[in-house]
Amino acid sequence: TEQFLPQGPAAPQVAIKQSGTNGGGFFGVNSAHPYENPNAFTNIIEMTSLLLIPAACCFTFGIGVKNTKQGKAIFAAMLILLVIFTGVIAVNEHAGTPQLADGGAVNIEMTDGQAGGNMEGKESRFGIAASSTWSAYTTAASNGSVNSMHDSYTPLGGFVQMLQMALGEVVFGGVGCGLYGMIGFAILTVFIAGLMVGRTPEFLGKKIEPGEMRWAVVLCLATPFAILVCSAIACMVPGLADQLNNGGAHGFSEVLYAFTSCGGNNGSAFAGMNCNIPWINVMLGLEMLFARFMPIIGTLAIAGSLAKKSKVAESAGTLSTTNGMFVFLLVFIVLLIGALSFFPALALGPVAEFFQMIA
Repeated sequence: TEQFLPQGPAAPQVAIKQSGTNGGGFFGVNSAHPYENPNAFTNIIEMTSLLLIPAACCFTFGIGVKNTKQGKAIFAAMLILLVIFTGVIAVNEHAGTPQLADGGAVNIEMTDGQAGGNMEGKESRFGIAASSTWSAYTTAASNGSVNSMHDSYTPLGGFVQMLQMALGEVVFGGVGCGLYGMIGFAILTVFIAGLMVGRTPEFLGKKIEPGEMRWAVVLCLATPFAILVCSAIACMVPGLADQLNNGGAHGFSEVLYAFTSCGGNNGSAFAGMNCNIPWINVMLGLEMLFARFMPIIGTLAIAGSLAKKSKVAESAGTLSTTNGMFVFLLVFIVLLIGALSFFPALALGPVAEFFQMIA
């Protein structure tokens, strides 16, 4: 028996896709392929490359605005969110699926494997921990590369993957993209905190006024708007069901993941949905254009507006944007807006599937 093994310049392609937050692999299964990612050592290098430049952007920002503490505060908020999201995925993947852990009609090999965690769609040379970490990193960044198949994750594992992309990938995100997305949330945070305590909203020593707030809202809600509207339109097209690998809640998750991935300019997929038909291709392309350029326009508008303003002197009424309280509020606002925007849609997909699983 002969097997055809495709070969080519995989190594330079991997360096570009990991560091440049592109995600497109030389092989169809991406970094699950042994030529792209042969062992645990290369896996660590590639995972680190996913977030290296986006994380460094936080410190570059601090140097650029001559306030290194500001960059560290934004980095801390991103890191806290990443640790939480990675932990939720890992815990659920180690818990596995109850139906396969209970035995019954399932053969003993599968029972033992699932009892030790959900290894479906994962490479044995990486295991659950490294696969879960990669999935959290790649959906936090605008990358999309994978070393395991996201369609095979537990419902809440897939839930977190979608949520991270749906937030606009502000947890480090792509090169520069995650930073300006998080700055939009920071402006919302100082405005909301200022309303609560009666302090003047200021960021980087500049007053935050209605003009900046309008563009901050555009910046934070453009991605959710694109994802939810396009997903809803796709679900109303009669022929969509024929393009899905599953029905019910998981079938809806396939649709939502596809449009969330494109809206967040991620590129990973549940891969159960066939997107290679004209009307889906066109919708996904238009969604990518809108969800990428609208936040950029909002960011530039805010930057232009703040650049014209003079710095105001700090006073007792100035809300610090570099301390632990601000970091906590920033994390809270990111999760709050994500929950308000996406929980109804996620409830129809991964959350519904989770309750079906444990019922």
